[in-house]
Amino acid sequence: MRLAPIAEVPIQSQSVALLAPPVDIWDRIRRGFAMPELDTPLVRDREQWYASRPDYLQRMGERSSKYLFHIVEELERRNMPTELALLPFIESAFNPQAVSSAKAAGMWQFMPATGKSFELKQNVFRDDRRDVLASTRAALDYLSRLHQMFGDWHLALAAYNWGEGSVGRAIRKNQSAGLGTGYTDLTMPMETRFYVPKLQAVKNIVGNPSAFGASLPPIANHPYFQTVEIRRDIDAALAAKMAGVSVDDFRALNPSASRPVILAAGTPQILLPWDNALIFQANLNAYAGPRLASWTAWMAPSNLKVSDAARRVGMPEAQLRQINNIPPRMVIKAGSVLLVPRAPHTTADVSGQVADHGQLALTPEPVLRRTVIKAGKNDSVTSLARRYRVSTSALADWNKVSVSAGFKPGQSVVLFLPKANAPATPAPRAQPPARTIRTARATARPTPPQGPPKR
Repeated sequence: MRLAPIAEVPIQSQSVALLAPPVDIWDRIRRGFAMPELDTPLVRDREQWYASRPDYLQRMGERSSKYLFHIVEELERRNMPTELALLPFIESAFNPQAVSSAKAAGMWQFMPATGKSFELKQNVFRDDRRDVLASTRAALDYLSRLHQMFGDWHLALAAYNWGEGSVGRAIRKNQSAGLGTGYTDLTMPMETRFYVPKLQAVKNIVGNPSAFGASLPPIANHPYFQTVEIRRDIDAALAAKMAGVSVDDFRALNPSASRPVILAAGTPQILLPWDNALIFQANLNAYAGPRLASWTAWMAPSNLKVSDAARRVGMPEAQLRQINNIPPRMVIKAGSVLLVPRAPHTTADVSGQVADHGQLALTPEPVLRRTVIKAGKNDSVTSLARRYRVSTSALADWNKVSVSAGFKPGQSVVLFLPKANAPATPAPRAQPPARTIRTARATARPTPPQGPPKR
């Protein structure tokens, strides 16, 4: 059979894969650079700023060593430019515990509302804006969406910093004025104007450290951590001990678990350094202690003063405040979930509903006024507490009596009530009008002299 001749067509192929593997993670990042270059005076300014702070660059680089491999893997899997792996240098200096003055949190600096829109859970037990895996997934989802929206990486980054609505309005304003609509054409806040130049400056330094007299810490091109499944609630300190790592290193990989206990129903996996994961698993399997978790969740049945809640759960008020971050002069609202010591006989772990949705709601303590009333016939601590909607224990404390005590008719009883609820006190007798006073003075019999005042 005679074959037809092959028609000539232009060859279009992907770049040829290099045979030699990357030397380290920095080399791997350089090979994936794909964003347009930005060359402006602000880039030169930021290059000088970073290059003149070698200690700062070194600290950021060392901190990033735990996370860069995972971020680069995710970027390559999505076919996104690898210089985006450097963005947490700009956002948080690769500190997953960073919180801005505007309440943005984590190494990718998600605002609370934006985090929720990208399914980053935020509750009393964890904040996924700090979670290494969840926040990276959300950040790359967001950046990818912004790039599709604006068709330009510089505009996408500006929107990540300034908000997509703000960038969109700036573009429309320039279009109406017949002006350009690129990143350098738009009028934007100073922070956003410096944002992309900062990333470009770090990219340039990573791309050619020697040109800036910079030194990058060595970071191997292999995974730093792996995920480990947990099936029971466990204290963070115990998990770190079982893994053979410090609590600080454990927190660096599991920054979303800010509480002293990790709830398996809400956080079914933890991250551990690659070599320590097997150590943890072996120690967990061999563990013969009484329990893995010494903390649990407790739901407030009604609005409670912190002192009353502490008394109910059997812990000092100062400790309850500290472990649950409760500021002074606040009342715990009904339905709030608090972290409390786990009773020795408790075997059940915290439920998924509580672990995923538990919230702590606080309200300011009402301004109280000391009020004294007269007890009526058959009045007792219980009846007066019910009538004035205060706790029996508080009313008994105010009057130095037992909660079962009764009062005699006419006995003075001390209450501390919100001003709106306090019984009205008799108004002071009104003074007569000024005219009446003057008249009275004019007609009154003069007072005889009393002599010089005594010294």
